[in-house]
Amino acid sequence: MNASTLRREPLEPLLLDSLRQLLGDRLSTAAAVCAHHGRDESYHAPHAPDAVAFVHSTEEVVAIVKLCAEHKTPVIAFGTGTSLEGHVAALAGGVCIDMSQMNRILRVNLEDLDVLVEAGVTRKQLNEHLRDTGLFFPIDPGADASLGGMAATRASGTNAVRYGTMRENVLALTVVLADGRVIRTARRARKSAAGYDLTRLFVGSEGTLGVITELAVRLYGIPEAISAAVCAFPSIESAVDTVILTIQSGIPVARIELLDESQMVAINRYSKLDHKVAPTLFFEFHGTPAGVAEQAEIVKAIAGEHGADDFQWATTSEARSKLWQARHDAYYAALALRPGSKGFATDVCVPISRLAECVEATQRDIAELGLLATIVGHVGDGNFHTAPLFDPEDRDEMKRIESFVERLVGRALAMEGTCTGEHGIGQGKMKYLEREHGAAAVELMATLKRSIDPLNIMNPGKMVQV
Repeated sequence: MNASTLRREPLEPLLLDSLRQLLGDRLSTAAAVCAHHGRDESYHAPHAPDAVAFVHSTEEVVAIVKLCAEHKTPVIAFGTGTSLEGHVAALAGGVCIDMSQMNRILRVNLEDLDVLVEAGVTRKQLNEHLRDTGLFFPIDPGADASLGGMAATRASGTNAVRYGTMRENVLALTVVLADGRVIRTARRARKSAAGYDLTRLFVGSEGTLGVITELAVRLYGIPEAISAAVCAFPSIESAVDTVILTIQSGIPVARIELLDESQMVAINRYSKLDHKVAPTLFFEFHGTPAGVAEQAEIVKAIAGEHGADDFQWATTSEARSKLWQARHDAYYAALALRPGSKGFATDVCVPISRLAECVEATQRDIAELGLLATIVGHVGDGNFHTAPLFDPEDRDEMKRIESFVERLVGRALAMEGTCTGEHGIGQGKMKYLEREHGAAAVELMATLKRSIDPLNIMNPGKMVQV
């Protein structure tokens, strides 16, 4: 069953009555509320659920899932709605479970460097809570996403080159399965050889196997010193070669971001900056004052060998915040290049040795197809994003963008990369899974889905066809 064949039927009155008895005024069928919960930040058409349940506990999620299973009604978990591949669209209607009010920080284990939270806690909320402990949670996808949503989509972001992604930083999950059973995927131990790795099964499952209600995640010490820098290069290749040599030299850079010329034009206008319009790297260094100074000097020397301009330093917290806010606003800056347009946000990831080749070929496609698009990437791990701007009413432009994405994904796969480094599959990239993994692997994914969710009520129409 795929998105085009999913049947949509109205909620049964008995189910609605049962949900109202359970939740009272925390169940909404208001059109505006449902519409809000049927869209994310992507270009995909919104699909509103029939009802939205604002839950307060795992027990309430269990009760809702059991009722929906009894009535064979879809269940869609909702965090903050910042996903980028149509993950939260209710393609077959059903009940959206909004986790935003499950936002308690349950236990901070300072000595063990981990924390247990409810799924609705956002990353900014958690770091504000941790501010006086000397610890922080480093995964930063840009948006103030919920940790449950970040786990479900296997989020990463600008800090991944040093701290990893949600895959490496989730220790354990509490998950409500499609029949209402509750499982805890692991204990708090940093490693285990006991049984299948259920935590990794649900991290990245995009709500198609169960609803995450609690999670334990790793914490890290706040660096004693932080320094950031901006450096322009004569070409994409020279910028990427700098990154490769930096990583090969074992320098523990916290962030390395690549922005192409079009993206630099966009952020200069949008964030009122005056950086040189050229392929540019944003760096951030974490550690002791002496360590940060040493890292920065080595990277500066490597960049100089590849024809870079002098570093522009951002050492105060205000300057760093302005720099990284500009980076996080890159998508909105790109949209501002063409007011009234939408962005077809997509990403791929390739081995870093092929990154310059992939980015340069992508730039040639943009020019050849007559598109307006920027490129920005987490180049420390070979991941980059592009968002061609388009008019939804212009069919010719949409065909050119579809051709562009096909070329981009095909190129990444030919380079032994992936069709998505961090946006996920959702409904938007389902067609590429078999090309990437092969038919047998995708059938195994579908078998897992059918085994865990035989009624196909968990976020149907996403990830794999069943």
